[in-house]
Amino acid sequence: MVNPPTTAKLRYGRVLVKLSGEALAGDKGYGIDLDVIEPIAKDIAAAADMGVEICLVVGGGNIYRGLMAAEGGMDRARADYMGMLATVMNALALQTAIERAGPTARVLSAIPMPTVCEPYIRDKALDHLAKGRVAIFAGGTGNPFFTTDTAAALRAAEMECQALYKATQVDGVYSADPKKVPDAKRYDRLSYAEVLKQDLKIMDGAAIALARDNRIPIIVFSIKSQGSLALELQGQGASTTIDGG
Repeated sequence: MVNPPTTAKLRYGRVLVKLSGEALAGDKGYGIDLDVIEPIAKDIAAAADMGVEICLVVGGGNIYRGLMAAEGGMDRARADYMGMLATVMNALALQTAIERAGPTARVLSAIPMPTVCEPYIRDKALDHLAKGRVAIFAGGTGNPFFTTDTAAALRAAEMECQALYKATQVDGVYSADPKKVPDAKRYDRLSYAEVLKQDLKIMDGAAIALARDNRIPIIVFSIKSQGSLALELQGQGASTTIDGG
């Protein structure tokens, strides 16, 4: 595990990290693997210890994928709402793991459910960040037909984040799936326009456009190695940066 010093030079002071639900399932492929969540939480805790204000958005694909259910015949809006509820379960699991690792964390859901977490209120979220808490945004955007990638770009803009870190299983953006295409080209830097033109699918088009319009760089990196987030925040890791070009 990498333990960066608190005096490390940081690229950004406030960031949003987007985690996929599938990343929390590990090799099981479904549900929440606590052995996988623990190192991710430690990475987030290390970043917070460095003085970075951390926002998180997590997907729900490890529990329920609304789009797949819709393709199977379920009403699309209802299927999407079910997917949003899955993100709340993941967010609560992350909150527990992060607080065990040190920092205080708060879950704020776009779908109000005050029994288990706070409703998303922008000023409240900003207050949590100012107090050094990790803000975990659940429930997507609160609306069907939008992905959690779009929710991540939206919250990054609302929270005035300086960058959006997209955590994946590979160390950047490739021209094709490197697991299936061994000679796939890896990019160090791309413009928003290039991502959209080449349809690289690292994030959906609405998310890329929202980040572009708000001038928020997207850094795509691998969350598989312990300490990778801390390295990226210091500009030392392997990743792909998507910006204005």
